[in-house]
Amino acid sequence: MDAVKEIMLQVLIASLPAFLFPLTFERSHCYGQHNNRSAKGQPFAIGLTYTCLCSTLLCDIFTSRLWDVIPLNFGILPLFALMLYGRLRDGVALALMQLILHPLFAVNYTLVGYILETGVLLFPCVLLTSRYFQRTGRQGKVAILSLFFMGGETMIGLSPFFAGSMSFNSDLSALSVWLVNVLVTMLVGSLFVYMIESTLEKEKLRGQVMQLSREYFREAEKLQQMMDAAPLGIVLLDQQSYIISINDTFLQLFRSYREEPEELRREDLLLRRLDDVLSGVPIESIASRVEQSLEGQTKMTDLIKANDHIYFTSTSPIQKSHSQEVIGAVAIVQDITELETLRMELNHVERLSLVGQMAAGITHEIRNPMAVVRGFLQLMREKSPPTLDHYYRIVMEELDRANGIINDFLSLAQNRPVESEKCHLHDIIKELTPLLWADANLRGQTIEVKLDDRLPTLLLNAKEIKQLILNLSRNAMEAMEEKGQLTLETRVADQGGLLLVSDTGPGIPPGQRDKLFEPFFTTKAKGTGLGLALCLSIVERHGGKISVDSAEGQGTTFTVFFPLS
Repeated sequence: MDAVKEIMLQVLIASLPAFLFPLTFERSHCYGQHNNRSAKGQPFAIGLTYTCLCSTLLCDIFTSRLWDVIPLNFGILPLFALMLYGRLRDGVALALMQLILHPLFAVNYTLVGYILETGVLLFPCVLLTSRYFQRTGRQGKVAILSLFFMGGETMIGLSPFFAGSMSFNSDLSALSVWLVNVLVTMLVGSLFVYMIESTLEKEKLRGQVMQLSREYFREAEKLQQMMDAAPLGIVLLDQQSYIISINDTFLQLFRSYREEPEELRREDLLLRRLDDVLSGVPIESIASRVEQSLEGQTKMTDLIKANDHIYFTSTSPIQKSHSQEVIGAVAIVQDITELETLRMELNHVERLSLVGQMAAGITHEIRNPMAVVRGFLQLMREKSPPTLDHYYRIVMEELDRANGIINDFLSLAQNRPVESEKCHLHDIIKELTPLLWADANLRGQTIEVKLDDRLPTLLLNAKEIKQLILNLSRNAMEAMEEKGQLTLETRVADQGGLLLVSDTGPGIPPGQRDKLFEPFFTTKAKGTGLGLALCLSIVERHGGKISVDSAEGQGTTFTVFFPLS
């Protein structure tokens, strides 16, 4: 009975590394992650080394001899396990320690017993097999480890026979005990492999799960960022119509219909039913369409008018790729109020453009009979008495004014691309100066021209720029009384040039400035209201800008910006 106890004690001590391996592996793995370092390829090496070291020492301390003959020391079990599973340097160090400490704890020490009981003859084989052992499968590891355990225990059991303290004809009980030790070492070898390999497989699975979890959260974060970047309100729902994800656009839309929008967070809407969340909200009809999508219906779209907004909504089921099973739904809401407004304005502009084209065609056809009428009036004037000249002059002036209106309207209605070439704005002004001086002299006014020599050449259509300068200048002259002064000035501006046309007239009231460039708006008794509209059209075709600065009683300045070519 005492022999059984001693064998069980040695088995338990030798098996400590196997039982403690899961705990030491977890601690060493966490320590390596915390300190950003671990044994390369073997994060369990440190824990395994310490447990095998303690187990070997305890086996040496509690070594004994059954019936004072058969050695009982299972210290080679943790030693061989460390040589095969651990790092080479750790296995060699423990082997040397075993060789040094064995004489201190050996019972009936002999040289033959030292060689056989330490298993030193197997050390080279174990160390040479370690690389192959670590690459083989579980069954191969069980076979190799058990084989070395059996070999080592066989050498220990045979040491008394080779030392001469026992003969092979001795009592069979001693041989049976040796055979039991061999069988026990095989079981312990299987236990070592099972515990270590199970722990490593679990850790591998845990690492795979953690990697999948990290990838899942990374992909979920990327999906959320993509949803937040979309200018659409997006809601993802599960099979029970519970919200599992929303983006910022939908959150802002939902906040706009709540009394305390700042206190509402994304987390407040998650894992809630959509019909409950949208209750009382103008777009709550989406919830019923989501229910239809969860029942398997195809994509549905609709327009919802809520207050002053128009929303385009779309609901679609989310299905598995193979089984077509509905696993959720997605609802998309887009505020298309501005798009609808732009579409209506575009339709209005297209209708106006069509009307303008028709009017341009009509006015073009009117000019021909007007020219015939004017020609016959001239003939009739020549053959009529001088007393009727006054009437003829009034009729012909009105015909000329009507013709001028038609010319301005045709110029305004023409929206063809401008044909420009590089030219100097000063050359155009100098060409028009004599004509402007003639008009100014008839009105008793003066003209001042200030030209900046640094002004570069610009890409202009000379004909249209002449019409622009004439219109602005004649408007300025008509706005002034006698002794007024018209100023034409050029300046250099950033990325372009400026043309300033100033007068010393009474100025323009603030209420009329916003309507100056509208067609047919005029403050003159006989004005057509097309001059400034035509000027704006010319400037825009040149890619420039026109602005007006006026103060009542101080005059008005029109500023035209021409960009560099």
